[in-house]
Amino acid sequence: MFRNLITRLVLILVIAALAIWVDASQTITIRNPIDQTTLFTRDVSPRLGLDLRGGLQVLMEADLPAETAVSAESMEVARTILENRTNALGVAENVIQVAGERRIVGEFPGAQDADAVLATIQQTGLLEFVDFGANPPAEGTLVQTNFGDQTITDPEAVVYNTVMTGADLTSVSVTAGQTGEPVVAFELSADGSQIFAQYTAANIGNFLGIVLDKKLISAPRINSAITEGSGIIEGGFTQESANALAVQLRYGSLPIPMKIVETRIVGPTLGEDSLRKSLIAGLVGMSIVILFMGLYYRLPGIVADLAILFYAALAFAIFKWVPITLTLPGIAGFLLSTGSALDANILIFERIKEELRNGRTLEQAIDLGWIKARSSILDSNIATLITSAILFWFGSTFGATIVKGFSLTLALGVAISLLTAIFVTRSLLALTLKYFKPKNLQFWFGI
Repeated sequence: MFRNLITRLVLILVIAALAIWVDASQTITIRNPIDQTTLFTRDVSPRLGLDLRGGLQVLMEADLPAETAVSAESMEVARTILENRTNALGVAENVIQVAGERRIVGEFPGAQDADAVLATIQQTGLLEFVDFGANPPAEGTLVQTNFGDQTITDPEAVVYNTVMTGADLTSVSVTAGQTGEPVVAFELSADGSQIFAQYTAANIGNFLGIVLDKKLISAPRINSAITEGSGIIEGGFTQESANALAVQLRYGSLPIPMKIVETRIVGPTLGEDSLRKSLIAGLVGMSIVILFMGLYYRLPGIVADLAILFYAALAFAIFKWVPITLTLPGIAGFLLSTGSALDANILIFERIKEELRNGRTLEQAIDLGWIKARSSILDSNIATLITSAILFWFGSTFGATIVKGFSLTLALGVAISLLTAIFVTRSLLALTLKYFKPKNLQFWFGI
């Protein structure tokens, strides 16, 4: 039997309280008790997938002849650019992933304007280097230039001069600056080198804006003339932001043309109906499980019921905190992992009953029951985790979001259920027997 049971109980209660707090909240906010300033805030509202919330699904394919090879790098860059474009629409929890060698699948839960999503996906992506003089606008500002189509039609707007476009870039990479901070290095074509040398020599101290689709993404200051056809962009970058800028510079437009081959709209009413039925099914299934465990295994079954409720609260809290987008297959994976939690408890309880029948004392039976059931529990859960990893790889590789969501929630649920069975159930059972001390073991353990 365990020592320090009170300490274990306090830890279980603290974890349960935190899980319930996350489960019952839409936003977690922690404030300074002295001046009430916000120290930490996080959105923990449930994220629902396309099949539960409704929205738009788009299947895209490389618009190239079948005999033309498409590299995996080009597809991944195209996916990144499409993701950045659609994120700007404010569509929540959109999922864009490569499916096979030539296709990309995009899912946009809650998307109201399908035409706007499709127009954003199909935009060309124009990269410009724009002269902003001594007063550049703020990053993220839409600007009007004298190159290409205009996105701003205000006749009183200031029109900026485009020095050159992304067509003159030959290579872009992320490297370390003089002080070790990430910077973006670039090289230009012969024509671009000549244009850049003339411009930078005449505009030292001014700002050269990097504009993608008429939106300012960076405006570095020209510190010296760039006459060798290469240079660096400094701007207090992190590694992630420098990589993102490098991708935008390297591929202002998609590296390969994409065409939309299929679109599917899921209505919000259908999504709400699926969610309602899923919740009902989950509650009915959980109720039957709790009732069965209590009636068949008696005292250990009641303890297991408490552990299963703890497991459900903790798992849902983790799903909200990470966050994980919940879909119908994802909910199915979560409910299936509940079976893993029950399997572990059933193995342990049957071993305990077997030891009691062999004349062991209650403490001996509990210790031996856990020891003998441990290997079976670990083997079955490890096998499930390996299967989940294979399914997750399959879903990521071939764009099967249904399989991916199922495997992710199943794996997390199994990991949490293993913790619950080994730590929570055993601790609660030991604590119950320490203070309850049942005499009629045949009745209380269903022998």
